[in-house]
Amino acid sequence: MLFIVDFDGTVAPSDTVDSLLERFADASWKTIEAEWTSGRLNSRDCMQAQLALVTAERAVLEDFFQNVIIDPTFADFVRYTRRFAEVAIVSDGLDYPILTALQRHQVLPIPVFANKLEFRASGLGIAFPHCDAACGPQSGVCKCAVARSLNAGRDLRVILIGDGRSDLCIARGADHVFAKGALLRYCQNEGIVHTPFETFDDVIAVIQAWNAVHTNPSHEMSHVR
Repeated sequence: MLFIVDFDGTVAPSDTVDSLLERFADASWKTIEAEWTSGRLNSRDCMQAQLALVTAERAVLEDFFQNVIIDPTFADFVRYTRRFAEVAIVSDGLDYPILTALQRHQVLPIPVFANKLEFRASGLGIAFPHCDAACGPQSGVCKCAVARSLNAGRDLRVILIGDGRSDLCIARGADHVFAKGALLRYCQNEGIVHTPFETFDDVIAVIQAWNAVHTNPSHEMSHVR
């Protein structure tokens, strides 16, 4: 079993990038956001343009990232699922705040796939080491490609845990989806097999129920490929 876990809005209750932009970027970042949500701008171009608007010294930004809050039950989820599954955070957000938060909450080591944050003079830049030319949404991190790479040659059951637009594409190919927010509405509208959740305690409870009846989780989950 392979858990693909989103970060912003999922492991972290709030969106780290939006909070960053609200505090340190010119207000025009919201215009860029609207271009992305309308489909006129892809994710990579959106984030690159938005981060270019951030103005702050590195020490100030590092202090901000040190205060990213995560779901307090996520560490319990990782400890429990590691007994029988693999867990990876796959996010179209920024690697630095993710790694900082996981380290502070002693959740590492755990694989993290995210866009690479670059500190620059009085601001930030971004690189996309996990993009894929064939990615339909042109996301900074192609979650479908990362899942395929992690699952290569093994045929593990892929379980997605997420909340937003960057999860929509992979949701169609996952064996089961734990969903909230925009992803929940998408699964409902598209008829994708899913389980609503609010915290990782909810996810743990469902997985424990699967295991308690000694049933292969694959029998509880329908393919949506």
